Amino acid sequence: MRRLRQVVWLAVVFAGLVLSGTRAGAELKVYISADLEGVAGAVTPEQLGPDGFEYPRFREMMTAEVLAAIEGAREAGATEILVSDSHGNGQNLLLDRFPEEVTVIRSWPRPLMMMEGIDSTFDAAVFIGYHAATTTPAGVRAHTLSSARLAAVELNGQPMSEAGLNAALAGHFGVPVVMISGDDVTVEETRRLLGSVEGAAVKRAISFHSAATLTPGAAQTLIREKVRDALHDLDRFEPHVLPTPIRLDVTFKNYRPAELLAYLPSVERTTAHSVRFTGENMVEVFRFLEFMLSYRVDLEP
Repeated sequence: MRRLRQVVWLAVVFAGLVLSGTRAGAELKVYISADLEGVAGAVTPEQLGPDGFEYPRFREMMTAEVLAAIEGAREAGATEILVSDSHGNGQNLLLDRFPEEVTVIRSWPRPLMMMEGIDSTFDAAVFIGYHAATTTPAGVRAHTLSSARLAAVELNGQPMSEAGLNAALAGHFGVPVVMISGDDVTVEETRRLLGSVEGAAVKRAISFHSAATLTPGAAQTLIREKVRDALHDLDRFEPHVLPTPIRLDVTFKNYRPAELLAYLPSVERTTAHSVRFTGENMVEVFRFLEFMLSYRVDLEP
């Protein structure tokens, strides 16, 4: 009888561990935002846009890394997954490669930019293929939102990467960022901001245009494992919530954008190249950023 009780007790403990690790019986909703600069092997414009000779191949690699993240999420018990195609024209991911139950957001403009579709129903956010901030002196293809136009983006006085901006928006909805992939500089930069986020460093930055990279297969395996591990341990992650109102400072590389934006009553020009916008929350900040980067008088249709 004593041995039987021990066996039953061990079975109960084991079952409890399994259930807690996979969130059995509970829905697990995961948001994935995907960029391309942080994908294994991506180092120059030749991989990053339709004019580059390697772009078709790197669309496949970006897709494969996102699919690896999806696989890891499903292994952890994910029941619903939304993917945001957030690089360049927003039309990079190969849709016919995705499981039927996954939803993909494409193209622009979108009010919430790289995080369109995020809301308080999600349990976790994952960033795939990300890169370091424009104010970071290291990192492959380091920039924030626009490498051609912007020299700095700050929230409440702190320089921001795209990961930082997007984590703050996720935090507005109470959603923690649990995992990021990219080069080693990106992973460490994000950990300094968010804490113990899981990181998949798929390449080591040598310079803005060079890296020592994992092979695609090794990178995909690492991403799958890191996503699965993070979602198995959700309780250790906290949403990144900024105090409100939120002060956004943007520094342009050119003079005229700051001059013209300052015509808006909600925008203050702080230097020759910089403007300030104060939003009640991160949603307002993101809507302003999307307007700032997307509006042109000749837009059609």
